[in-house]
Amino acid sequence: MTQRDLATATPVVTDGRPADLRAEAFQGVRDARSRELAEDYVELIAELIHDHGEARPVDIAARLGVRAPTVTKALDRLAREGLISRAKYRSVFLTDEGRALARECRRRHEIVLRFLLSLGLDAETAEHDAEGIEHHVSERTLALFAAFASKA
Repeated sequence: MTQRDLATATPVVTDGRPADLRAEAFQGVRDARSRELAEDYVELIAELIHDHGEARPVDIAARLGVRAPTVTKALDRLAREGLISRAKYRSVFLTDEGRALARECRRRHEIVLRFLLSLGLDAETAEHDAEGIEHHVSERTLALFAAFASKA
């Protein structure tokens, strides 16, 4: 099949929005994906510090199901972004900015979770889905989720 055959055989489906609005929406998703890793890490680091008094890279790796080099690379990025502080072979600590981001992530997660539970979703599925949705939902939508969940 040639490129021309593919182009004519594949139906083009649009949602009726102008191309610039669709492009803006796609850019928003890409931005959210780039922040998702940092948000997951700071949220987990805050949780480990709360539960155990410290967040060690080995514990982060175990909780995320990744290897130590993956954690090291992510922690290097978080340090460059000013979200954590750490020393070699020591625990990881959140900066003020990192703690603020962790609180915001937890707030968003809790709103999405309450909303999904209010729809009647089981707790396990709601927790799993909230983990992904929290990174991609706008403040306006979060406010509606919160309002809906508080009425349920």
